[in-house]
Amino acid sequence: MKKISFNIFVFFSIILFCSLGTWQIYRLQWKLDLVKEIKKGLDSEIIYYSKTNIKNYQKVKFSGIFDFKKQIYLYSLDEKGAPGFDIITPMKINTNEILLVNRGWIKKDLIRDKSINLTTTNNFEGIVKKITKSNPFKPDNDLQKNIWFSLNIDELRSYTGLEVSEYVIYVQNKDNQLIKPRKIDPNLPNNHLKYAITWYSVALSILIYFLYFRKKQ
Repeated sequence: MKKISFNIFVFFSIILFCSLGTWQIYRLQWKLDLVKEIKKGLDSEIIYYSKTNIKNYQKVKFSGIFDFKKQIYLYSLDEKGAPGFDIITPMKINTNEILLVNRGWIKKDLIRDKSINLTTTNNFEGIVKKITKSNPFKPDNDLQKNIWFSLNIDELRSYTGLEVSEYVIYVQNKDNQLIKPRKIDPNLPNNHLKYAITWYSVALSILIYFLYFRKKQ
């Protein structure tokens, strides 16, 4: 009975680690496709924003009026790992469409500072990015304190009372010295192949040791 249980455990472990390796291969392909999509968007000609030709990572020009009263603060880290917030502000453009504009990153102590809303222009350049499903391990958004950890289109529309777009435009031209524009970079971390090799190696090692001890017995 113990021998049967041990065999089942071994085969279950091999299947588990092979499954993990296969999942990493799937994630690798997804990451490569994403990098290709980002590069294609960044290499594209900049166009004036229009919802009829919008696509992920398209470079756009746009202008409008910010609604600072409906501004939200998305918790994030800067490139050095310092905690702060991305400022995401609704903007009404001349077609009456409401855009969500990521104006950039600020330090934590600037979250209620009115000077972050000072602008010198209504004309901007940015990169369009679709709101995707949030990481399930992130904390829930604190809507009462207006502290967000992920973007959820239903919560955004409920909180702002606006029929906002399903895209966020990341401003690329700096307009306020207190705000660091978020750069869209195709050089994403990609360790999926390494993880896949690791899981497959573990599965192979278990199989080799199992066959060795079985032959020895």
